[in-house]
Amino acid sequence: MRIAFVAAEVAPFAKAGGLADVVASLPKTLAKLGLETAVFVPRYGSIQGDMAKVVSCSVDFGGERNEVVVFRALLPKSNVPVFFLDFPPYFGRPGIYGEGGEDYPDNLRRFAFFSKAALISASALSWFPDIFHIHDWHTALLPLYKRELGVPGKTVLTIHNLAFQGWFPRKEWELLGLSPEDLALAGSGDWLCALRVGLILADFLTTVSPTYAQEILEDGLGLDEILRSRAQDLVGILNGIDQEEWDPRSDRYLWTTYSERDLRGKAFNRRLLLQALGLFGGGPLVAMVGRLTEQKGIDLVLAGLERMMTMGISLVVLGTGDPKYEQSLREAEKRWPQNLKVLLEFSEEWAHKVIASADFLLMPSRFEPCGLTQLYALRYGTIPIVRATGGLRDTVQDVDEGGNGFVFHEYTAEAMLGALARAVKLWREDRKALLALRRKALLGDYSWDRPARQYLAVYERVLNR
Repeated sequence: MRIAFVAAEVAPFAKAGGLADVVASLPKTLAKLGLETAVFVPRYGSIQGDMAKVVSCSVDFGGERNEVVVFRALLPKSNVPVFFLDFPPYFGRPGIYGEGGEDYPDNLRRFAFFSKAALISASALSWFPDIFHIHDWHTALLPLYKRELGVPGKTVLTIHNLAFQGWFPRKEWELLGLSPEDLALAGSGDWLCALRVGLILADFLTTVSPTYAQEILEDGLGLDEILRSRAQDLVGILNGIDQEEWDPRSDRYLWTTYSERDLRGKAFNRRLLLQALGLFGGGPLVAMVGRLTEQKGIDLVLAGLERMMTMGISLVVLGTGDPKYEQSLREAEKRWPQNLKVLLEFSEEWAHKVIASADFLLMPSRFEPCGLTQLYALRYGTIPIVRATGGLRDTVQDVDEGGNGFVFHEYTAEAMLGALARAVKLWREDRKALLALRRKALLGDYSWDRPARQYLAVYERVLNR
């Protein structure tokens, strides 16, 4: 069975979020199960390094004939090829989706072109997949172009975050040269939706956790009718992580490695992180790693920050996002310089260091389709404090119920502070129980093995129809 992954991101070449990690890891695991997999991604201006030119092809798009050059590299530690579609007018820019916090205004054209070019590139390579596995709105027009071009194979669309649907003004859609019938698939009115096309035309739909699959059927963020009509074709499959890349026993980013047998290395990393960041460190070290957006619950953290500081914790926040949240955190850092450090950047090295060194990871998300950071934390014996939503509900169970973390339900600062207070109490009063909890987390299986077999079952189901 051949599976072509078509996506806007793939780690380590182009990454803006968890999508890139999924597209980097799942094809490798499927390859170990005997499938032939490949990844198709734009060649952005930021992607450098040696790669082989393999083919050129012509793509008719918007009434023009365009030449695309296809380059090839391999996913790290694998034989899975990545095919980079090079077309500088759309992809020769440094950003994936935009720059300076602003999206590129022609993103609809960029990713519609990519979707069509991926189909034509696969044919030019004589690499005909049984399944085109597409991801989010960026590639949601691929089933439409597949029908137009008469390309064989089925399509599976994975929704990583329903909040991002690809809405664009009708005048942008008209530049694509679609027929009125095809344009109607994107909706009506002055603004049309790219994801809607994929939800209608894809042969099967998946999303990234069982709970999130149920949540989007209950509240489809404006796409309710279509999602409910496809309920029999929608499955939630929990994401895994790359356990070779995220491994405290061999992590190249850490000051020292450690395992469940000897956790002294975790304490050593903690001490050096506190020193590096100039934090006092008299209480538990809490980390928050991810995008600084309303989705991630940063508003709850800011609302509860003063009371958090009275608990005697040290808090490290790593990430970038909404400028208003960044500014509020900068101001708070000045107020509590010994207990709060804000790293307004995206850094793989700092992410590994902070997650490995922290006692607890805070994820008070308003909604969370899957979440990978809590899985990284568990892998390193860092205990998550999460709100019970989406994939967080599926991966973290409360310690009071024999679980692996601290869970709260209401989306309020009070509920979040209550869960944090329970974690701090455990840290201060029962180190033996905390150590057992860490070891339990370190011994968990967060790999792609089980999810990959579930995706294989989806592919077989689609092909056997």
